[in-house]
Amino acid sequence: MSYGLVCQQCKEPLQLDASLVDLAPSAYDMIAATLPSSAPYSHGSGDLQQQDSISSKSTWKRTKSSALVNTGAPPLSPRAQGKQPQRNSPLPNESFVVLQDSVIHAIQPPPVYPLKAKGHAPKARNDTTIAQTPPTAKPVEPEPDSPSPLSHHLRSTARLFNLLSTRTEIDHPLCAECTQILLTNLRKQLEETKKERDGYIAFEKEVRKEREREAQGMTKEEALKKIEKLRQEEQLAIEQLRDAERERDQLDEELRSLEQDEKALEAEEAEFWRSHNDQLLAVEQQNAQLATLRAAYAADAATLERLEKTNVYNDAFCIGHDGVFGTINGLRLGRVPGVPVEWAEINAAWGQTLLLLYIIARKLDYTFENYRLIPMGSFSRIEKTAGDKASYELYGSGDLHFGRLLHNRRFDIAMVAFLDCLKHLMDHIKVQDPGVDFPHQLV
Repeated sequence: MSYGLVCQQCKEPLQLDASLVDLAPSAYDMIAATLPSSAPYSHGSGDLQQQDSISSKSTWKRTKSSALVNTGAPPLSPRAQGKQPQRNSPLPNESFVVLQDSVIHAIQPPPVYPLKAKGHAPKARNDTTIAQTPPTAKPVEPEPDSPSPLSHHLRSTARLFNLLSTRTEIDHPLCAECTQILLTNLRKQLEETKKERDGYIAFEKEVRKEREREAQGMTKEEALKKIEKLRQEEQLAIEQLRDAERERDQLDEELRSLEQDEKALEAEEAEFWRSHNDQLLAVEQQNAQLATLRAAYAADAATLERLEKTNVYNDAFCIGHDGVFGTINGLRLGRVPGVPVEWAEINAAWGQTLLLLYIIARKLDYTFENYRLIPMGSFSRIEKTAGDKASYELYGSGDLHFGRLLHNRRFDIAMVAFLDCLKHLMDHIKVQDPGVDFPHQLV
């Protein structure tokens, strides 16, 4: 039977153990006597004790909540949900009151009272809830001399829970799980307290030994020996300190020297890299200039080769042939019976031929001995510089009259003079360069 009791920590329904239901008054008094009495609060320590009580309760609540969170339990654990009132007998490990062995052995077996009515005690404390009359139970009038045994036992149990709650730092009743967590927490506190106790005991032993040594004391000679020994140790420590200071000064001096050397090396390195960069820039500039010169040289060489292959005389005086006729710049030089050629074309061709001979002679800086060339296009002439200094026309006409006959005579002499001048120029070229071979010979 649960009688409407819930755990004061997890709020799960509880089922009282049979030993608590049938708790005798003498057993109740014995349990109450074994509980720690609530100490009165003094003005100086009341706040501190209240703070300790509050901190202990908060620690217990945090431990309980962390245990529930770590286990991932819902508000009602499966074990609490499985606590059904139709179980025949509650398990002993589900009790929510922890009793010492001496108290349990001292409890007398409770007397058996007949159950006349199933009444329930009223609400005894703020945190303890007791259910009222069940809806199925029929109320029975209690005897006026003695109250109902069940309600009396429930009131005794409620008072016991109230007493436990006021005498301890934890509210009661508690379920088995919350009791187990409480025991674990108390065991941890016990272990910590034992460690503190061991520390205090060791410290107390050290203090006692120190006091014993001080109580025993030392003789004057022992004190002097100890003082002398301490002075020697002090002197040795001072010497070691001085050696260490001298060594430190020496190391500081070496460090300063090394720092100066490092700065000099850094400056030298910076100067080296600066000169290296300048040299690289100069090399790059020289390479760029060399590439430019090589490109210009290649272009000039190509231009020179093209110019060497170019003959201005071939371009200005294109000499060729047209059938049986020799041509210069497309002008036929001569005529045959079957092919009539105009005299204007012939005269222009002779003018080009005389101009070419004149230019070659001037290019070679050669002066003809007996003749002077006068190129005048279609009306070119050749003057004789020796003798009668006659002038011969190097052009002809198709007119048939007496004067033209004399003109044609001078035209013939001019052609002969042209050939004579050409032969003298060829001889002069062979004298200058014997390796020159002309394609035609003049006799």
